[in-house]
Amino acid sequence: MAQSKPGVAVVGGGIMGGDIAIVFAAGGWNVHVMSPSQRTRDALPARISTGLEKLGAPSANAGGVKPYAKLEALPWTEIGLVVEAALEDLPLKQKLFSEIEALARPEIPLASNTSNFPIGEIGRALKHRARVAGLHFFMPAHLVPLVEVVSAEFTDPRVAEGLVGLMKTLGKAPVWVKKDIPGFVGNRLQHAMMREALYLIADGVVSPEGIDTAVRYGFGFRFIACGPILQKEMSGWDTNTIVAAALYPHLYNNKTPAPMVKALVDKGHLGMKSKRGFWEWTDESIAKEKARIERCLQAGMEILKSD
Repeated sequence: MAQSKPGVAVVGGGIMGGDIAIVFAAGGWNVHVMSPSQRTRDALPARISTGLEKLGAPSANAGGVKPYAKLEALPWTEIGLVVEAALEDLPLKQKLFSEIEALARPEIPLASNTSNFPIGEIGRALKHRARVAGLHFFMPAHLVPLVEVVSAEFTDPRVAEGLVGLMKTLGKAPVWVKKDIPGFVGNRLQHAMMREALYLIADGVVSPEGIDTAVRYGFGFRFIACGPILQKEMSGWDTNTIVAAALYPHLYNNKTPAPMVKALVDKGHLGMKSKRGFWEWTDESIAKEKARIERCLQAGMEILKSD
């Protein structure tokens, strides 16, 4: 493992934080994971080892990952980057950033993995806001290549550019989001599609299975080779304009979540986490499906590496 690399502090060792730790460990970084949960800290070594194995990274790199119960316990003189991956709770994130600012060296970037809150709000009360940026990974963070580097109004462009470069060295596909808008880029695109998909189901146009088939074996399949803009460069913007003029008036543009989904949530049917959503789940079926998805993601990554 390359000991000359600085350490990274990952604040939060849950679903996202643990996977982000794997990304940096695979790159040879010394990773310092802070989590107040003893259970999370105890589970971290096995999780890191499994993740490194899936990425084909040296197993010895797991030795560079260390858990901590408190921020004050981290070796702050050795840390060159902070990535906050705590719960999506704005007051909590603001509190953490205030504490981190008092501990971290003044020149190092402070990043948040939030997918929900403006970076400007998270860093609003800090004294040195220019070093604050978003570093939004997509679940599972160690397998999905995309990372959004988000600039708030006060973010120093050199900080964002440095994070973009860093993510490339870690094998990621970074996108610099230059305006701190709600949902950034990836989630806005996902939710635009999801809104249409849910209303198509609610109106009896197609089943949930049909939606997934249309995406996976249609444009989703095509998107692994080229994104929507390049695809229209191929098919022609004249065709896109004609279809858009005819179709846009019929697309759903509701301002609230689909009532059908609210009804599911009200019943506690949250998906795999509650063993029921559109479908019913067991521990066995959940494990089987997650394993299948990981295999697909790893195979897809191999295809993208061939570009």
